[in-house]
Amino acid sequence: MNTKFKPLALVTAGAVAGILVSLGITAVAQRDVRTSLPLEELRQFSDVFGAIKAFYVEPVEDRKLIQEAISGMVTGLDPHSSFLDADAFRELQVGTQGEFGGLGIEVGTEDGFVKVVSPIEDTPAFRAGVKAGDLIIRIDDRPTKGMPLNDAVKLMRGKPKSTVTLTLSRKGEPRPIVVQLTRDVIRVQSVRSRVIEPGFGWVRLTQFQELTVENMVRHIGQLDKQGPIKGLVLDLRNDPGGLLHGAVGVSAAFLPPRALVVSTDGRTEDARRKYIASPEDYMRGGREDLLGRLPAWVKTVPMVVLVNAGSASASEIVAGALQDHKRAVVIGTQTFGKGSVQSILPLANNTAIKLTTARYYTPAGRSIQAKGITPDFLVEETPEGDITQFRVREADLTRHLSNDRDRNSPARGPAPDAQVNERLRDRKPVEFGSPDDYQLQQALNHLRGQPVQIAKPRDPVAAADGGEPAKAGSR
Repeated sequence: MNTKFKPLALVTAGAVAGILVSLGITAVAQRDVRTSLPLEELRQFSDVFGAIKAFYVEPVEDRKLIQEAISGMVTGLDPHSSFLDADAFRELQVGTQGEFGGLGIEVGTEDGFVKVVSPIEDTPAFRAGVKAGDLIIRIDDRPTKGMPLNDAVKLMRGKPKSTVTLTLSRKGEPRPIVVQLTRDVIRVQSVRSRVIEPGFGWVRLTQFQELTVENMVRHIGQLDKQGPIKGLVLDLRNDPGGLLHGAVGVSAAFLPPRALVVSTDGRTEDARRKYIASPEDYMRGGREDLLGRLPAWVKTVPMVVLVNAGSASASEIVAGALQDHKRAVVIGTQTFGKGSVQSILPLANNTAIKLTTARYYTPAGRSIQAKGITPDFLVEETPEGDITQFRVREADLTRHLSNDRDRNSPARGPAPDAQVNERLRDRKPVEFGSPDDYQLQQALNHLRGQPVQIAKPRDPVAAADGGEPAKAGSR
């Protein structure tokens, strides 16, 4: 068998070299990255390629092998880098516009499984009780172990009114949870608002999309028409993030002109830059500066930003910027900790790679990555603790990028307490903005000048007061 395999491998090596060049080695050279090709590793790759072509139980197309190889190469880097085939690339572009067909779940990967990052409000998944941290172990009759994330997304999306069954594994639950969902057209309304009580406004952002800044300006204008606003709550809980320029625009609405919002640092020159509260960093195209429509009180009104473990990426940029500039007090629980920048690099055949190219830093130079934003006041979902006791964060993900400016153990919320967990097991998720929203009530207490009821310490990670939590030991 060896004598037959070696000539095949040599022929394949030439084919693979040609494919690699066509897929973008020249693009790398154009960026003046002077690296030599790892010939030994490429020979090993060609040997594997040739073995599969010659001996696999069924014929496999060259295109499939190459795409799977690219996918594995990228996804092996970190949880947020991925190869986007033509369908996934189109889905990504559609998703940022705020409308798509499916279930309404932000997903990632963990140990070869599909993991829920956050359900999107008012969608089939949210209404069915799917929670952040749930592990999707089966989609209809197909196990997800080892399934590429793009394939899982394809299975969950489909025509409105069609059904799909998800089997979920949830920490603290002895048996898998089976839910049948009816797909719908997901129109994500990224901004909601209302006057909570006279003089106090509430603005909730559920995602950062193309029109988020425009919609936020409109909602604040509606609040202004209802009477003088003397306190504002910006609610970023369970907001998984989205577009960077949206985060810069939202921050700029409340900060002085040209204030630093966020900086990035990576290996290439274009990955190292600063984003400021200026139209050139938050506007797309030559349109009117929408923030010019905001009432003057927006720059000075007392503010609270609400966050939790589902607040990620763009949400953390906004919370960190307003906190560092002393523009707002942050209340809630430790955020997710996704402080990495993903760039979309188009390839041939309408494909692309989503590649981590930099880290985010707050105006004070804090790295968000694998740590998140620490609230000024640690307040959980209820006086007894979080209803969702097992929150997955960036630091919990396999192969997560490290925090290059804080090598200590990443901050986490209080450890789950068995008795507390039992009392909260049957509690329904909190409806944000409702009279039963405990964290919102504490935010209003702060704006009124009343005491904030902080979380009760249960282990050394919990805060003893409204300041920084004590640092956790190794786990």
